[in-house]
Amino acid sequence: MIFNMKQKEDKDIDFSDIPEILDWTGVARGKLYRPVKRHLTLRLDADVLEWFKRKHSKYQTAINTALRHYINTQN
Repeated sequence: MIFNMKQKEDKDIDFSDIPEILDWTGVARGKLYRPVKRHLTLRLDADVLEWFKRKHSKYQTAINTALRHYINTQN
């Protein structure tokens, strides 16, 4: 019998053959979840931008990672 899972409520779905994940060590962020990205214009000092471009082929991702690290170290 083929049916659409949207037709069932969560309480009616049998998860007994799928073990619950309790140990999340070693999980890499971003493999399944992708944060919402927004397009914007950002003015950076030329030397800062050139440094990121020299050091990282994915320099926009590296800049985002650096900003996220800064946020996480505050407070």
